[in-house]
Amino acid sequence: MRLKIVHHYDGSFSLDPEARTALFRLLTSDAFLQQITQQLPCSQAEFTEILFQPVPYTPAAPKGMPVEYEPYLESPDYAVINVPPNFMFQAKIFQPSRLCAIYRRV
Repeated sequence: MRLKIVHHYDGSFSLDPEARTALFRLLTSDAFLQQITQQLPCSQAEFTEILFQPVPYTPAAPKGMPVEYEPYLESPDYAVINVPPNFMFQAKIFQPSRLCAIYRRV
């Protein structure tokens, strides 16, 4: 079986305003922020309102994310998390099927 290398992947997407509002409400809920701070070595976490779609490995994007977001991954002040699938379902977001969110450690 041969592997097919993707040279360019378009990770752009747009969310319906109502779905975006519902998702942001879930991502900023006190209970979810508390879960995040328990997993990260920080006292507080703040949602930056930055979402992106994970992308497959390409030579241009070897970390599975758009290149413009890689500094957040490498910074100790930020954390990149997968948006829980149940949040996507509750917000009625079915395309894209996966999203990541960036949080700032406070």
